[in-house]
This record gives sequence, structure tokens and C-alpha cells, in this order.
Amino acid sequence: MSEFEDILVGGEFAAFRAAYAPAVRPVGPAAVRETVRRRRRRTAVVTAAAVVLAVAIPVTANAALHRRDGPPHVPAATPGSPPSATTPSPTPSPTSSTASPTRAAPDGRISRAQLLAARLDLPTWPSYAPKTCTTHDVRLRAEPEPEPDYRPVLLGDELRYGDLDGDGATETVGLVGCRFGEAKAKQVLAFDRDETGRIVTMGRIVGTREGMDDITEFSVQADGKVRVRVADIQPCCSTPEWAPQRQWRTYAWTGERFAQTAGPTKFGIDPRLTDLTLTAGDLVLGPPDNVGRRLGSVTVTVVNKGPVDVPRLGFTDFSSVGKPSGGDVTRCRPVRSEGSDACVLDSLPAGGRKTYTFRFLIGPVPMGGPALLRVIHYDSQEQYWTDLKPKDNAVELHTAG
Repeated sequence: MSEFEDILVGGEFAAFRAAYAPAVRPVGPAAVRETVRRRRRRTAVVTAAAVVLAVAIPVTANAALHRRDGPPHVPAATPGSPPSATTPSPTPSPTSSTASPTRAAPDGRISRAQLLAARLDLPTWPSYAPKTCTTHDVRLRAEPEPEPDYRPVLLGDELRYGDLDGDGATETVGLVGCRFGEAKAKQVLAFDRDETGRIVTMGRIVGTREGMDDITEFSVQADGKVRVRVADIQPCCSTPEWAPQRQWRTYAWTGERFAQTAGPTKFGIDPRLTDLTLTAGDLVLGPPDNVGRRLGSVTVTVVNKGPVDVPRLGFTDFSSVGKPSGGDVTRCRPVRSEGSDACVLDSLPAGGRKTYTFRFLIGPVPMGGPALLRVIHYDSQEQYWTDLKPKDNAVELHTAG
């Protein structure tokens, strides 16, 4: 290519750059969802610009040469010989592209210290959370939080990492909580960086709500999906650790938000629970002794309406009646229950019925409240369970005699 042709082609490059450069210029940082969309749009624009450039440069360069030299010379045909084919002018190859290269997505791998130092906007908390669970310009605190501090806190020591949105860069996942009373509202959140490097909240993956009261574990899979272990009860306020139902659910980025893609969507009736009912006859009192104490006897019946077998039946609230003094009480094995010891006896399969007689020594001074008995479902590890219909697990005793 001659020097003059270089000048003409260079001019065409400059004209193209002036016309198309604004179309591929980044518009600047914004919210992270717009950032994700802009990454995809930018790739499409740059690709289109490159195609236009590849077509426009040869055409304009060739046109410029034609303007200078006129039509290409076609040799005259020699009599008796076939006409020569017209050979197009060689297409000049561009030496460089004027289109901006595709910018890499920001690196969203964020350390725990960096996340704790950032100022963040968080998704809204559940309606039951207190006003101290803020969402704007929040600086997360580390566990354990000082009491009684009810501001958002970064739970646990570990963050998880993965390419959540398929842009080729890593994002960060963490569990954030905010205390209300003895429990916490919780959210699994995704964090990223915008084009300026500022840490931003990409979105909420899942949060606690009515019917799903706890989040205990989470992980990021190789395909960018997030697995979260959730529970229907948050063990607090005297609720034992074994009581909640737990499920694994999977979530993925849709381009706008995170949505559940696998696993159960709700909790049903706890399959570990059964329906016990307790009925009782009168508390029959004998004659008083020389200090006014009386021996009382009561017969109770327990029915297991199912659907679960009960490995151990337990009875509580004996102290509201009197001092245990005979009958089936002598076979009791004391087991710790909700706030007091329970008398643990036999198993009772679903559909079964058992009757017991308990005797008490009752003092001359009334106990100060109603005499009650309550039945409790215990498993083989002597862990106690709630009942499907707890209202019929207790009975008030009426005296006779």
C-alpha cells in the first residue's frame, strides 16, 4: 500500500471512530443489576461495531482509490482468445481495530474484612424485624454482637464464592442477620463490585419469613447456583436444637433477581410428630392422717391417635398434685423436660392405648393452683417432641372423697 493509500485509510478509521465510539463508551457505574445488563449489552455493541468496521474499511478504502485513479484498466481482448476476467483491486487489510476491547467484569471476590468495612444498601427485612434492622448505608458488624445491639450483623466466619451470573467473574455470598428478641431475621445475600470497584449488594438469594424461620447453611455450586439449608423453626427461646424441620433448597440468578430452582418450596406437617390424648378419672382422696395429709389416687388413659409410634411416654406436672407416693410412679425414670423433670414410662405404638394409676401424698395446705397432669412424646434418645394437637395432652384433675 502506498503512503497516499495509508493516509486515506487512516482518515476513514478516524471517521468511523468518531461515529461509533459513543455507542461503545461505558455509561459509568450504577446499581449492580444495571451493571450486569450493561455487561451483556456492551458485548453485543462491540461485536456489532467490529462487524461494521470489517465491512466499512475495505469498501471506503477501495472507493477512495477508485476516486483517484478512475476505473481499473481492463486489457483489450485479443482476437481468437477468450476475454480476460476482471480482477478486483486487492482489499487492504486493516492494521489495527478502532473498536474498544470488551472490558472484563469486575472481580467480586470480597474478603470478610472488606465486607465488614463497606457501606451497603441491604434488601428489606421481614415486617416483624425492629426498626434497628436498617437497610440504607449499612455497615455490617461481626459476631458476636454486643447485647443489646439489634443492628445487622455478618453471621459466621466463612463467605462463599462463585460466578453467580455467568459473566466470567466471581461474586461473594454471605449470611446476614438482625436480632429481634432472642431470635434473628436472616438473609443470604450476594455481593459484587461495580465498575468503580465499590462493593455493592447484588441481591437477596433467600430470607427468613413466615413459615421458614431459620437459615443454617449455604454453599455455591460449580454452576453458580446457591444451595441453602432452611428450617421451619429457629432454635431459641427454649426450643430444642432437634425440633426444627430442615430442607435444602437451590437458587439461581435469573438476570434480574434470584429465584428458587430446586428443592421443596414449603414445609408440611412434621412427619416426626403424632397425636396423643390424655384423659383422667377423679383424684380420689383417702382419709387424712394425724397431720392432715391425704393419700390421693388417679387413673389416666393415654391414646396414640398416630401416625407415629411413641418410643417413650412421659408425664409431668406431678408437683401440682402432690408428692408422688406409689402406683405406676414407682416405675418412673426421671428425664429432663421443658423446665422440669418428667416421669418416663413405656412405649405406645400408633393406634395404641395405655392406662396408668398414680398415687400422691397431698398435704393439708392446698397447692395454690389446679391439679394437672400432662403427657409428652419422647423418642428413643429421650428427646421430647411437640404434639399435633397439644390441647388434649393435659387434663385438670377433679377431687372426690
